[in-house]
Amino acid sequence: MRNLMRAAAVAIGGLGVSAALPARPEIQPTAESPRATGWKAVTIVSGLEHPWAMQWLPDGALLISERPGRLRVVRDGQLDPKPIVGVPPVLALGQGGLMDLALHPRFGENRLVYFTYATGDRSANRTRLARGRLEGQAIVDVGTIFEASPTKTGGQHFGSRILWLPDATLLLSIGDGGNPPLTIDGKPSREQAQMISSALGKVHRLDEDGKPPRDNPFLGQSGAAPTVWTYGHRNIQGLALDSATGRVWSTEHGAQGGDELNVIQRGKNYGWPRATYSREYTGPAISEHRSLPGMEDPKAVWTPCIAPSGLVLYTGDAMPGWKGDLFAGGLVLKQIRRVRLDGDRVVGEETLQFDERIRDVRQGPDGFLYVLTDEDDGKLLRLEPR
Repeated sequence: MRNLMRAAAVAIGGLGVSAALPARPEIQPTAESPRATGWKAVTIVSGLEHPWAMQWLPDGALLISERPGRLRVVRDGQLDPKPIVGVPPVLALGQGGLMDLALHPRFGENRLVYFTYATGDRSANRTRLARGRLEGQAIVDVGTIFEASPTKTGGQHFGSRILWLPDATLLLSIGDGGNPPLTIDGKPSREQAQMISSALGKVHRLDEDGKPPRDNPFLGQSGAAPTVWTYGHRNIQGLALDSATGRVWSTEHGAQGGDELNVIQRGKNYGWPRATYSREYTGPAISEHRSLPGMEDPKAVWTPCIAPSGLVLYTGDAMPGWKGDLFAGGLVLKQIRRVRLDGDRVVGEETLQFDERIRDVRQGPDGFLYVLTDEDDGKLLRLEPR
């Protein structure tokens, strides 16, 4: 495996970084992996229109977001034909629409639901994080608590996953703004990922009201967005917490190849687009660097792209052989990658193959894994032993 020699110094996001460190080995991208056995997918409901995310309520009902802008409920294995009312208008354009869902850690007391959605129009749009109170078949008192800035054009790279942390703060991923030829202020939109003044191409850390916690890494730094937790991301659509260790995992879309699995750490730069295994959709390498000083290397790289969306670290007993493994949904290759771990190292992978695009993967209260398929006639599936 070829080693990349590290430069003596490199400017990263306007910060000077010394590089008197040994070279780091390249990561060998994973193409195909062996097929997983001993499981089957059982359809629970169908008739969902491009479902994006799901969350279980304390009474066992399941909330599901649909990208066109509807919030649906599944009770006792039946899809309620009437959507939840009160969801604000969304921009259903390209990858945008109604996206992720999360319940407040004290949902039983306050009934607060957090959700992300795209707003604006084709020429100026952004991702918003909103919250509202669920009352029966309605979500009320809806308000925006965070929105990405600057605005971008087109229908690409809105993010956006929500993950609550044990300290009752939340992480929120926002995409970089899109592929060339899209620009912001005359520069390629993806350059926003290296600008800590921009919300784009970042993971943000917020309190329950959308404000930056006092220990955020760039809070008080001149010109920095105070909510930034990590930067140098292209488009994260998978976030998962290992509750035993506190480790946060993410899956990130590459362009042509170069999807990434990362461990998210406070204040770190994850390289995009300065260091990447991705290539342009037209063929050339996006960067001559796959690794650079001062930037975090991924734990795994997927080429060709699986187009990862949805991520969970399995802790259930329904499939005991899977306990402690990551499960990453894949849109383009219509699969889930089972990723076996040893601490923060990837030690093996298997493929769970499907016939439809996989948007979200979550562990249910019953200990089974549940899956949403991103189709016109989307499905809720449960994975069971064969």
